[in-house]
Amino acid sequence: MARTVSIGTQDFEKMIQRNCFYVDKTGFIKEWWESQDDVTLITRPRRFGKTLAMSMLSDFLDIRKQSKEHFKGLKIEKEEQICQQWMNQCPTIFFSMKDVDGLDFESAYQRLQALIANLCKEHTYLLESDEIDPDDKEIFLHLKAGNGNQSETTLAFATLMRMMHKYYKRKVIFLLDEYDVPIAKASDHGYYDQMLDIVKGMMSSSLKDNTDLNIAVITGCLKVAK
Repeated sequence: MARTVSIGTQDFEKMIQRNCFYVDKTGFIKEWWESQDDVTLITRPRRFGKTLAMSMLSDFLDIRKQSKEHFKGLKIEKEEQICQQWMNQCPTIFFSMKDVDGLDFESAYQRLQALIANLCKEHTYLLESDEIDPDDKEIFLHLKAGNGNQSETTLAFATLMRMMHKYYKRKVIFLLDEYDVPIAKASDHGYYDQMLDIVKGMMSSSLKDNTDLNIAVITGCLKVAK
């Protein structure tokens, strides 16, 4: 079947299933695995392929998927040890902040809450586990309904990781795409300090001394100066 050229597609699974042309960047998985870094920060210009690379990583790692066929003929398929150890073996959170935008803090914050609600809806199976603390389940339900308070929202990633760690008995891979967008937009529209406080809290609680975290990969553009 002839390959097609896809413009604007940032979903790796979709590109492979549609038999689109794909520049093989799966070698990054080997480089990343060999680095042994707990947190990897990737900063590149816009439209550089960061989101597609993160989507590829998510497809490769996510324990809820069976994606072996997607990587047939690609570089990473030759790395048998990595594939055996990592392919679809990891509880994985993939979250993008590219749509956290608004003319004021309230509208941007509401978008963040809505995106977190959608993320929680992907993981409603966690509510079925007796291993998970009832208090965490209650917070999860608040976040899923989009009405978590600011403290619950700031700690959303950390709460979800804790629940996933309990459920799977494995530490979590965290893929955070375009972390800088909310801060850049806030800087443009005059609510920088408020949004910075939220993003700092989310990053700190999910990355710093988090015993539920295995490895994190974060992408963004350039550092935003106020």
